Amino acid sequence: MNRHFSLAAALSLALWPVCTLRAADDPPADPSLARVSDTVKHDAKVVADAAKEGAKQVAVAAKEVAHEVAATTKEGAQEVAATAKRGTERAKAAVNGEKTPTPPAKPVHKPPSPEKTPSP
Repeated sequence: MNRHFSLAAALSLALWPVCTLRAADDPPADPSLARVSDTVKHDAKVVADAAKEGAKQVAVAAKEVAHEVAATTKEGAQEVAATAKRGTERAKAAVNGEKTPTPPAKPVHKPPSPEKTPSP
Protein backbone atom coordinates (compact mmCIF):
# COMPACT_ATOMS: atom_id res chain seq x y z
CA MET A 1 0.00 0.00 0.00
CA ASN A 2 2.87 2.34 0.87
CA ARG A 3 4.43 1.76 -2.56
CA HIS A 4 1.16 2.69 -4.26
CA PHE A 5 0.90 5.85 -2.17
CA SER A 6 4.48 6.80 -3.03
CA LEU A 7 3.84 6.26 -6.72
CA ALA A 8 0.62 8.29 -6.60
CA ALA A 9 2.36 11.09 -4.72
CA ALA A 10 5.22 11.13 -7.20
CA LEU A 11 2.85 11.25 -10.14
CA SER A 12 0.80 14.07 -8.65
CA LEU A 13 3.96 16.00 -7.85
CA ALA A 14 5.19 15.39 -11.37
CA LEU A 15 2.01 16.68 -12.96
CA TRP A 16 1.64 19.79 -10.79
CA PRO A 17 4.83 21.55 -11.98
CA VAL A 18 4.11 20.65 -15.60
CA CYS A 19 0.91 22.68 -15.43
CA THR A 20 2.70 25.61 -13.86
CA LEU A 21 5.53 25.43 -16.38
CA ARG A 22 3.22 26.35 -19.24
CA ALA A 23 2.72 29.74 -17.65
CA ALA A 24 6.47 30.04 -17.06
CA ASP A 25 7.47 29.48 -20.71
CA ASP A 26 7.94 33.20 -21.25
CA PRO A 27 11.10 34.26 -19.46
CA PRO A 28 10.39 36.84 -16.76
CA ALA A 29 12.08 40.22 -16.85
CA ASP A 30 13.54 39.81 -13.35
CA PRO A 31 16.67 37.54 -13.38
CA SER A 32 15.83 36.11 -9.94
CA LEU A 33 12.47 34.97 -11.29
CA ALA A 34 14.29 33.37 -14.21
CA ARG A 35 16.38 31.33 -11.74
CA VAL A 36 13.23 30.30 -9.89
CA SER A 37 11.67 29.27 -13.17
CA ASP A 38 14.75 27.22 -14.08
CA THR A 39 14.73 25.62 -10.64
CA VAL A 40 11.08 24.70 -10.96
CA LYS A 41 11.69 23.20 -14.41
CA HIS A 42 14.65 21.21 -13.08
CA ASP A 43 12.68 19.98 -10.08
CA ALA A 44 9.78 19.00 -12.32
CA LYS A 45 12.15 16.97 -14.48
CA VAL A 46 13.64 15.25 -11.42
CA VAL A 47 10.18 14.34 -10.14
CA ALA A 48 9.09 13.14 -13.57
CA ASP A 49 12.19 10.98 -13.87
CA ALA A 50 11.58 9.52 -10.40
CA ALA A 51 7.95 8.76 -11.30
CA LYS A 52 9.09 7.08 -14.51
CA GLU A 53 11.60 4.93 -12.63
CA GLY A 54 8.95 4.03 -10.05
CA ALA A 55 6.55 3.01 -12.81
CA LYS A 56 9.24 0.79 -14.34
CA GLN A 57 9.80 -0.90 -10.98
CA VAL A 58 6.07 -1.49 -10.55
CA ALA A 59 5.89 -2.98 -14.07
CA VAL A 60 8.78 -5.37 -13.34
CA ALA A 61 7.19 -6.49 -10.08
CA ALA A 62 3.81 -7.00 -11.79
CA LYS A 63 5.46 -9.08 -14.51
CA GLU A 64 7.15 -11.32 -11.92
CA VAL A 65 3.87 -11.84 -10.06
CA ALA A 66 2.05 -12.62 -13.31
CA HIS A 67 4.65 -15.28 -14.17
CA GLU A 68 4.32 -16.85 -10.72
CA VAL A 69 0.53 -16.92 -11.01
CA ALA A 70 0.73 -18.47 -14.48
CA ALA A 71 3.14 -21.18 -13.31
CA THR A 72 1.01 -22.00 -10.29
CA THR A 73 -2.14 -22.11 -12.41
CA LYS A 74 -0.45 -24.45 -14.88
CA GLU A 75 0.65 -26.79 -12.08
CA GLY A 76 -2.86 -26.79 -10.64
CA ALA A 77 -4.40 -27.56 -14.01
CA GLN A 78 -2.00 -30.47 -14.53
CA GLU A 79 -2.92 -31.90 -11.12
CA VAL A 80 -6.62 -31.58 -11.88
CA ALA A 81 -6.17 -33.27 -15.26
CA ALA A 82 -4.21 -36.16 -13.69
CA THR A 83 -6.86 -36.61 -10.99
CA ALA A 84 -9.64 -36.58 -13.59
CA LYS A 85 -7.79 -39.15 -15.67
CA ARG A 86 -7.39 -41.48 -12.68
CA GLY A 87 -11.06 -41.01 -11.82
CA THR A 88 -12.10 -41.86 -15.37
CA GLU A 89 -9.96 -45.00 -15.35
CA ARG A 90 -11.49 -46.11 -12.06
CA ALA A 91 -15.01 -45.42 -13.29
CA LYS A 92 -14.40 -47.48 -16.43
CA ALA A 93 -12.98 -50.32 -14.35
CA ALA A 94 -15.97 -50.18 -11.99
CA VAL A 95 -18.39 -50.32 -14.93
CA ASN A 96 -16.56 -53.38 -16.26
CA GLY A 97 -16.70 -55.03 -12.82
CA GLU A 98 -12.97 -54.83 -12.26
CA LYS A 99 -11.45 -53.91 -8.95
CA THR A 100 -8.65 -51.40 -9.07
CA PRO A 101 -6.24 -50.97 -6.25
CA THR A 102 -6.07 -47.49 -4.85
CA PRO A 103 -2.55 -46.24 -5.43
CA PRO A 104 -1.03 -44.07 -2.72
CA ALA A 105 -1.28 -40.37 -3.32
CA LYS A 106 1.76 -38.95 -5.04
CA PRO A 107 3.43 -36.21 -3.07
CA VAL A 108 3.71 -32.97 -4.93
CA HIS A 109 7.33 -31.91 -4.98
CA LYS A 110 7.90 -28.35 -6.08
CA PRO A 111 11.48 -27.26 -6.57
CA PRO A 112 12.22 -23.97 -4.80
CA SER A 113 12.05 -20.96 -7.02
CA PRO A 114 15.33 -19.02 -7.50
CA GLU A 115 13.91 -15.99 -5.69
CA LYS A 116 12.99 -18.00 -2.60
CA THR A 117 16.13 -20.11 -2.15
CA PRO A 118 17.95 -19.38 1.09
CA SER A 119 21.13 -17.45 0.68
CA PRO A 120 24.34 -18.85 2.22
